[in-house]
Amino acid sequence: MSNTNNKKAVPGAKAALNQMKLEIANELGMSNYQQVDKGNLTARENGYVGGYMTKKLVEMAEQQMSGKQQ
Repeated sequence: MSNTNNKKAVPGAKAALNQMKLEIANELGMSNYQQVDKGNLTARENGYVGGYMTKKLVEMAEQQMSGKQQ
């Protein structure tokens, strides 16, 4: 069952997040991540991508909050 009440905080960020996901998957050795059926990947493989995305986003927010932009 899907929850249709979820709304994006910044709808315009979707393309950038998708690009980030592909870049991180590529860094993790999943070069064809965009074409892969994600249901055939292990929970660990999918979790790595999401986990690294979260880690990078937190790092970016911390840098922005401290005034040290990359």
